[in-house]
Amino acid sequence: MTVPDLCCVGNNLTTVTQFFLLGFPGSHVARIFLFCLFLVVYCGTIFGNLLIIVLVSTSRSLHTPMYFFISQLSVNDILLATYISPNMLHILLDNGGTITFAACIAQFYFFSTAEAFECFLLAVMSYDRYVAICNPLHYNSIMTSGRCTELSTVCWLVSFSIIFTDIITISKLSFCGTNVIDHFFCDLLPLQEMTCSDIFILRLEIFFLSIISVIIPTIIIILSYTYIIVTILRISSSTGRQKTFSTCSSHLIVVSIFYWTMFSVYVFPTKVNRLNISKILSLLYTVFTPLINPIIYSLRNTNIRKAVKNIIKNCKGKFV
Repeated sequence: MTVPDLCCVGNNLTTVTQFFLLGFPGSHVARIFLFCLFLVVYCGTIFGNLLIIVLVSTSRSLHTPMYFFISQLSVNDILLATYISPNMLHILLDNGGTITFAACIAQFYFFSTAEAFECFLLAVMSYDRYVAICNPLHYNSIMTSGRCTELSTVCWLVSFSIIFTDIITISKLSFCGTNVIDHFFCDLLPLQEMTCSDIFILRLEIFFLSIISVIIPTIIIILSYTYIIVTILRISSSTGRQKTFSTCSSHLIVVSIFYWTMFSVYVFPTKVNRLNISKILSLLYTVFTPLINPIIYSLRNTNIRKAVKNIIKNCKGKFV
């Protein structure tokens, strides 16, 4: 295991030009096991999310706002997994790996953009469920295909834009001393700990960024489901309440998993890092959540299961 070069500046100060990602140090057998596990998870993520995208694109019964947003989530999950998993697999094989400063910043940028987009999209999906349940008579006129496309486009554009401001600030930081990152990808917390520059401005930007990308979407989700729950409780029959709630149960599960892991890492980072659980939680929302999302939506959704069965029947009919 080699540590990348440091660039000397002045007499006794060294500036980091490359980082060394430790990944998951351990025995060769353990790393091979993790490599096989994460490779299977990555392949399953790509296949599962591509299947959702193809089903939504080709099945007329799935040409609704809810499934359009699910397909957008699948696109984001594929991108998120691709930003993290291939490099992580390489690090596992080599027992660590070097990454240039520019590549590290780029990985953090695209990873953060994917996370911000998911926050916005989950908020939009909760609003979609609010309109469908609380204002069903006007649902088709409010959630038109054009409106859905606009909302999705805004989520992408805002995500790329607001994260870019942080990237500019991070790219101007100086990193000196150790160049070893005890993580499997370039995340914000390790970069903050390694810099020898004043990060007051960066923390201020992160604070405002958190309000825009996390707090506001969280408020929208809470308000949407507050109105949804109130509306469901007003339904007289228990069957009707159960049927109505089932339309948003999958979304609630995805929201719970995503926000629980993200808050555990970023809202309570000190305690988490002290217990050395940060890597495990990071694995959940960068590697396993993109795999779990399509499973949740496919297993709990009768329309998607029907679309899968129709595709299987059509494929059998062509080859028989």
